[in-house]
Amino acid sequence: MDPIMSLFSATVLFLIFLIWKRFEDQKDGDSYILDYQCYKPTDDRKLTTKHCGDIIKRNKNLGLLEYKFLLKALVSSGIGEETYGPRIMFEGREEKPSVKDGILEMEAFSYDCIDKVLARTGIHPSEIDVLVVNVSMLTSAPSLTSYIINHYKLREDIKSFNLTGMGCSASLISVDVARNILKTYKNVNALVLTSECLSPNWYSGKDKSMILANCLFRSGGCALLMTNKRSLRDRSMFKLKCLQRIHHGGYDDSYQCCIEKEDEEGRPGFYLSRSLPKVATRAFVDNLKMITPKILPAWELVRYGILTLAHNLKHGSGKATEEEKPMINFRTGVDHFCIHTGGKAVIDGIGNSLGLTKYELEPARMTLHRFGNTSASSLWYVLSYLEAKKRLKKGQNVLMFSFGAGFQCHSCLWEVRRDLSAVGNVWEDCIDRYPHENLANPFLEKFAWVNQQDDPDNFIVMD
Repeated sequence: MDPIMSLFSATVLFLIFLIWKRFEDQKDGDSYILDYQCYKPTDDRKLTTKHCGDIIKRNKNLGLLEYKFLLKALVSSGIGEETYGPRIMFEGREEKPSVKDGILEMEAFSYDCIDKVLARTGIHPSEIDVLVVNVSMLTSAPSLTSYIINHYKLREDIKSFNLTGMGCSASLISVDVARNILKTYKNVNALVLTSECLSPNWYSGKDKSMILANCLFRSGGCALLMTNKRSLRDRSMFKLKCLQRIHHGGYDDSYQCCIEKEDEEGRPGFYLSRSLPKVATRAFVDNLKMITPKILPAWELVRYGILTLAHNLKHGSGKATEEEKPMINFRTGVDHFCIHTGGKAVIDGIGNSLGLTKYELEPARMTLHRFGNTSASSLWYVLSYLEAKKRLKKGQNVLMFSFGAGFQCHSCLWEVRRDLSAVGNVWEDCIDRYPHENLANPFLEKFAWVNQQDDPDNFIVMD
């Protein structure tokens, strides 16, 4: 063979090898969810309307107006009677928590979920390379990651991260932390735990902007096992396609809208300001601007651009109705939507912004009704609902949105790697009852007033 041709052939083969190797190296940095498990507390921790009424009555700092405000908040929350609270509420000690209460609440969640994930995947604790834990409102020494490392006797060289103060958005932050490590190192298993600790964070005052948090949050949590191992790809449930984070802490109104502080009487609690809807909308819009080009096909972006240009030329500086404004069709790149169950208004607001149907909002609404707002872990209960309904098919895409203190808005897109059977799913024993066509409001049906002019002690719950 001609030496020149031999050199040319060798060069081509070498270039092909480099391209192949680069492609394979990129695949080694991909992030997959091997399995995940949501926490389901025992039935004796369900917060019925009667028990909620008893808890409210125990707060002697509340007056008639505060009672009525709490009732109104519960009625409009979209939360049902099967959500869960920490044991301290059932023992009547929510106003006098101890450090141990918070630790026990976290141990119950984490050990249950981790045991199930490891059993389902066949992964031994010694095979865990990375541990990421997010619980916003509990800090301990040693850290929560240390509790888990000690309990499971994890390796000495494990990379551990303990995140606090990130609010309801912390779950996707934890996923991002794990993703960055999976990009850097080969053959890595990362265990991510996401929850919130309610035991030490009950507000016993009467500031309406702070007692609202008592109504909204419920017990829950999730553990997920992420990996970039080639040998485990075919067993994985989801592949992370992209993740976008937005942090508006630089804006004073965003920074101050969700904040832990003391009221005028020195009682600690979690403050939610009236500016929260505006702040959340701004963060949501900014996040959409960043992630939309990454998840939608080019032809949809071109279509939207042409319609927007035509709309502007037609209306000029005049204002058009919302119905006349062009909208991006997110269904061109997304098959399912997981929306943070921050409340009925949050779900409806995102639904309107994205042009989603009742069917597409169903998973979030049913999750809010059944499990409530479980803070950062809520997205995984919504995903579990989709899985339990057997809607997740191989090759489909799932878009997640979360919001949190700071103020933050995060989103990510997952690709379903295989048809999911929903065996062992947290919804397994009740999914046949959902969706409820008409979500009865147990608080509206059972709460009543003997006489609105009477003393607050006359606040009762109808049997």
